[in-house]
Amino acid sequence: MSYDVIIGLEVHVQLQTQTKIFCGCSTAFNPDHPNVQTCPVCLGLPGALPVLNRHGFQLAVKTALGLNCQIASFTKWDRKQYFYPDLPKGYQISQFDLPFSHDGHVDVETTSESGDKSIRRVRILRAHMEEDAGKNMHDESGRGRDSKVDLNRAGTPLVEIVTQPDLRSAEEARRFLEELKLLLTYLGVSDCNMQEGSLRCDANVNLHIHQPDGSRVATPIVEVKNLNSFRFTEQAILFEVQRQWDEFQRTGIKLGDKGGHKATRGYNPDRGETYILREKEEAADYRYFPDPDLVPVLVTETQLAAIRSEMCEPPAPRRERFHADYQLTPYDAAVIIDQGRLFADYFEAVAKTCGDGKQAANWITQDVLRETKQRDQSIAEFAIRPEVLGTLLGQINQKRITIKSAREVFGDLLTEFDETAAIPAASRIDEIVTTKGLAIVEDTGAIDAAITAVLGRNAKAVADFKEGNQKAIGALIGQVMREVKGADPQTVREKIIAAMQ
Repeated sequence: MSYDVIIGLEVHVQLQTQTKIFCGCSTAFNPDHPNVQTCPVCLGLPGALPVLNRHGFQLAVKTALGLNCQIASFTKWDRKQYFYPDLPKGYQISQFDLPFSHDGHVDVETTSESGDKSIRRVRILRAHMEEDAGKNMHDESGRGRDSKVDLNRAGTPLVEIVTQPDLRSAEEARRFLEELKLLLTYLGVSDCNMQEGSLRCDANVNLHIHQPDGSRVATPIVEVKNLNSFRFTEQAILFEVQRQWDEFQRTGIKLGDKGGHKATRGYNPDRGETYILREKEEAADYRYFPDPDLVPVLVTETQLAAIRSEMCEPPAPRRERFHADYQLTPYDAAVIIDQGRLFADYFEAVAKTCGDGKQAANWITQDVLRETKQRDQSIAEFAIRPEVLGTLLGQINQKRITIKSAREVFGDLLTEFDETAAIPAASRIDEIVTTKGLAIVEDTGAIDAAITAVLGRNAKAVADFKEGNQKAIGALIGQVMREVKGADPQTVREKIIAAMQ
């Protein structure tokens, strides 16, 4: 028998607001000082009334628009009733039957086992807002010590993004989360710091097993909770797929059978396995009802137009535009886009200044990326600003300097910054080129004289080249270039070949 893996994700994203969703408490990550960012509202004390954070709702709408969702003109708030120590009110303010957005999609590039690439469209069932709960810290030693709770996070604005079960492998799930994180950071709605809990994922997994008669049966759905890294998400799904397959072969229990209920499991990364938490609750178990303390929200087309006007170009269409407008390979476009919005902005500014997208991409994905990583800098901190690098590359295109000379200037600019902390100006390029004699030599007489001298000293290399060893000319070119600094390598090569004929 064979089977299909069926995966749907529920992704919780903390929005990048300064204050919580229904009160004025700070949302700053503050694990060293627990329970200090709280007030009667986020603690759910009697008589406290919530007030919606307008900026948080606008960020949520921007998120949904980035997910290609439809935005509801009318949305309301509901109370989701359950008790857990990190939820001091005994209920969570969320959205049930009228979420603020629905029916979107995210396209993800996937790779088959044969290496073929294709696009998987992952449908978004809904994206709704809710408040975050606090954080429980349990004694994992087995000695029965007390658990602790930190309520600093309680009330932080969340968007929960619920996909349709369209993913078919653990790798696809990881790729979806990577693309989603990239989108959210481009939009500026969340820092998506998984170590701090800004992006968390629940994975719903089961198998559709093909029967000999052509029918299919489903294994019980398992929700793996609170996965806080892409790697753990992939590992947890891989383990769960194998566990469900082994369980089905052993018991034959199907979804809906006695003992075949939905279940919730956790993931232990140290042991690399999931473990049972509880049977899965249904919507009725939460006893949803409209929150009486919060008014519904009306969203107008004018408000949507204003939010759209503030949105940047998302990563996926920008990749395609870089490919079309700057003739980049899909690989180069992906490398640039995946470094983040500011890095892509840097590339585009360089490309426009120098007028050569491919040249700009080569330098940025090699020289600039190497230097920023070695210096542990973001592109915003990098000393050579895009207009300066664009000017330098423009001199290559204008055949004023060689690529080798440009790299020497590039290194000098960085060295000067290291020594003086002064951001290099474009005017320094011409000064360095003039001082070091790096301009391309137009005096063909000097080049011809150097070639004659080099060929006279290297009879064996000349003979090797004439016998068909094409590599022999490399050493000859290098010697000429050392004698005539600033000579164009292609010109030197052509002249050496002509001289040896």
